[in-house]
Amino acid sequence: MNRRNLMLCLLLAVSVMTAWSQAKSVSVLGDSYSTFEGFVEPETNEMWYYAQGERGRTDVMDVRQTWWHQLISRRGWKLCQNNSYSGSTISYSGYSGNDYSQRSFLTRMKDLGCPDVIFIFGATNDSWAGAPIGEYQYENLSKANFWNFRPAMARMLEWMTARYVGAEIYFLLNDGLKAEINESVRTICQHYGVTCIELHDIDKMSGHPSVKGMTQIADQVNSQLK
Repeated sequence: MNRRNLMLCLLLAVSVMTAWSQAKSVSVLGDSYSTFEGFVEPETNEMWYYAQGERGRTDVMDVRQTWWHQLISRRGWKLCQNNSYSGSTISYSGYSGNDYSQRSFLTRMKDLGCPDVIFIFGATNDSWAGAPIGEYQYENLSKANFWNFRPAMARMLEWMTARYVGAEIYFLLNDGLKAEINESVRTICQHYGVTCIELHDIDKMSGHPSVKGMTQIADQVNSQLK
């Protein structure tokens, strides 16, 4: 290789490294919809989506089929951390009234790294589990309030907007949830200036996005980003 070609190769390598270093980093705080085996931290979080469709509950078999991987790839972004946990609720109230505080969004929101963009994809299990809604409350919040959805949602956005200063924060609202959950998410997102992206007509299998549904989510989110 002559000197001219060597220099061109070096310049290309530097430009690629520079572009990568300037790419936005993305973190996901989610539930089962955002899980995929081997791509979630901490690794102890429970999964829904598995490589090779191990559980056979949907046709999603590759991480590149997930909504967040598709979105990040299209945008030329890079993944900082995916902290998603199957069955998790924003509040402390889980299925059958069980204590879900250890897997809740409130507990995991502190473990997202240092991202430029954050996607919060939750409230589905709060709706399905019939978590108590509670009242709108933005001040004097304590752990006793977090068994109710509205105070827990408010605490999450209050803390995250203060902690992740400068990060773009988006809340992804699933379709097919209870009206009071939808209303609460819209109201609390507006209070904290967080963009709420409302999904619609998502194709699902076993209540979870199929390959088609994952692409629909990526498309709808991508079209509404700043």
